[in-house]
Amino acid sequence: MSTDLARPREVRDAASRSAPASASERVKRLLIDSATMIRRGLAHWARTPGQFVVGLLFPVMMLVMFAYFIGGGMAVEGGGDYTEFLVPGMLALTMAFGLEETMVTLTQDINKGVLDRFRSMPIAPSSVLVGRSLLDMLNSAVSLLIMIGAGLAIGWRWHGSLGAAFGAVGLLLLLRFAMLWIGIYLGMVAGKPEMVQAVQILVWPIAFLSNAFTSPDTMPGWMGAIAEWNPMSATAGAVRELFDNPSWSQGSWAADNAVLMAVVWPLALLVVFAPLAVRRFTLLSR
Repeated sequence: MSTDLARPREVRDAASRSAPASASERVKRLLIDSATMIRRGLAHWARTPGQFVVGLLFPVMMLVMFAYFIGGGMAVEGGGDYTEFLVPGMLALTMAFGLEETMVTLTQDINKGVLDRFRSMPIAPSSVLVGRSLLDMLNSAVSLLIMIGAGLAIGWRWHGSLGAAFGAVGLLLLLRFAMLWIGIYLGMVAGKPEMVQAVQILVWPIAFLSNAFTSPDTMPGWMGAIAEWNPMSATAGAVRELFDNPSWSQGSWAADNAVLMAVVWPLALLVVFAPLAVRRFTLLSR
């Protein structure tokens, strides 16, 4: 009797299900299993709607606070409206918010043995990360729509074409996708939910050390240089350009080529952190 036939039927069935015959079947299984992971995440949102709603409203609160509490004392070079300067910066900054939820969920799954149970099932292993990333992107798209609505409510307007506006939204989501894979990798490195807070603290200085609220020209020289080359600044500057909103005077190469940098920076971050995240996930699977 062959070795394969000597195995129990359920083991042989699981093996046959876990080894698709073709690449198309593997892609099909990845899509189906990723959709299952997304439904799992949506069910979690349904069980804890308060946490989901708070995550959506926090950026709106930040926008209103900066627009009304600080905006009255701010003046944009050339006489532009500060609200129209602020909103694109806040849209970019929002792409860094909420990463802790993804990080905490991953670490909880690791510590509760959920990932071990997933690995014992005949599912595509990569569907865990793909489903998590797509779920986060869905959340980010909803948050972005709410933020755009809040910006319109407080007087922000875009003056560019509709195509340019869609391009701005695409750049924002591209930044979010890159930030997400950084969060996935750091979450697996942290390993425990209580460590996520310490990792998340590191995100805030990077997010706020940008041109989201003011021009790098107003900062000390070394700090302004860092802010000008911050990926967040690149996306904020590109979004202002595509929305045809006011900004402070340009001067550096990074500021003058904000749209290019808003594409290059996220792609570079993806090239670095997506493979690191996949490798880390593979090591956890051993």
